Formats: sequence, C-alpha cells, structure tokens
Amino acid sequence: MRIGIFGTGGMADALGTHWARAGHELMISGRSDPGALARRLGAATGAWHETAAFADVLLLAVPAGAIGKVLAQAGPLAGKALVDCTNDPGLTGAPVASRIVTDAHVVKAFNLAPTDVWRLTPPAWDGRPLAVPLCGDDPAAVEKVSTLVRDVGAKPVHAGGLDRAALLEATAAFVIGLWFAGEDAQAILAPS
Repeated sequence: MRIGIFGTGGMADALGTHWARAGHELMISGRSDPGALARRLGAATGAWHETAAFADVLLLAVPAGAIGKVLAQAGPLAGKALVDCTNDPGLTGAPVASRIVTDAHVVKAFNLAPTDVWRLTPPAWDGRPLAVPLCGDDPAAVEKVSTLVRDVGAKPVHAGGLDRAALLEATAAFVIGLWFAGEDAQAILAPS
C-alpha cells in the first residue's frame, strides 16, 4: 500500500516504522524537515500536495491546530482514506467532521495509546495484541486502516461510524491522563 504521512513527530515515526517493516511504500511531509525520518524509514519526502497525490492512505499526525492548514495545502483527497490519530483535549466532544474538513474518507484510529506504546513490536500485553478501535463511515477506508492496524501487530475493532469518534477522543483524554499519572489504565476494565 502507498502510505502518505503528514507529520514527523512521534506517532509518524512509530507507526511509519511498523509500516516500512511491513513493506509499504511511504512518503512523508512535515512542517519541519522530514528528511531524517524519511531516510530512517526508507521513505520519500514531498510537499503536502505531493504526498497526498502519492498515497492511497494518509496518516494525519500533526498538531490539532495545524490540521486545517495542512489539509488546505494537501489539496483534493477524494477517495483516499485519511487516518486521524490526533487528540486535542480542548476539542474533545466536537464532531471530527467539524474539525477535519476534507473530501477524504476519515477513519479515527491509533489515538488511545501514547506514542511509546506504538513503538512496541508488537504492541501486546500478556500475549494479547492491543485492540485499536476504528471509527469511520466508508467500509473500504475502514478495511484499509484495518490492514494497517494488523501490520502494526494490533487487532482492529470496528467501533462504528465517524459520529462515534468523539467518544474515542474523550476516552483518550481520560485513559492517557491515567497513564501519565502512573496508573494502570488497563486495570479499569474487567478482563473477559
């Protein structure tokens, strides 16, 4: 699969590393120089619009405040899957569609765990792969992102339409806050 990565930070690095190992072709764009990350991953670099044109799937891994500007510079994204892994506690609860204005098929994913979890190979505990909820309205886009979740070594969980993405963001704000406070966030859910 051809994957475009918008961003050069921790999530772009962690997920891009897994996808490069899985044999995907990558192109990276960033506000800062994407060259170092691209060289490490064996990826190409390009401007926002070049990465958008290249990719079948795009990872949106930029600060929430930069999303509008990045998408405007990316140009038309019709028919592409856009993976939104961003979290902004100030916007939690606002519909994703009101913040990410695009003609792409948005799939909310990879936002429930901090970057270091995504650096694990694979992200698993006690032999159980990490479950990754996916919220999206386009079945083909959700299936593409499901493939990328499996390529990371995790398990995709179809969690409903994009209207449920605000629930994922609220969960992320709650759970990641527990982790950073030193609590065992896994312990809040009873094992089945």
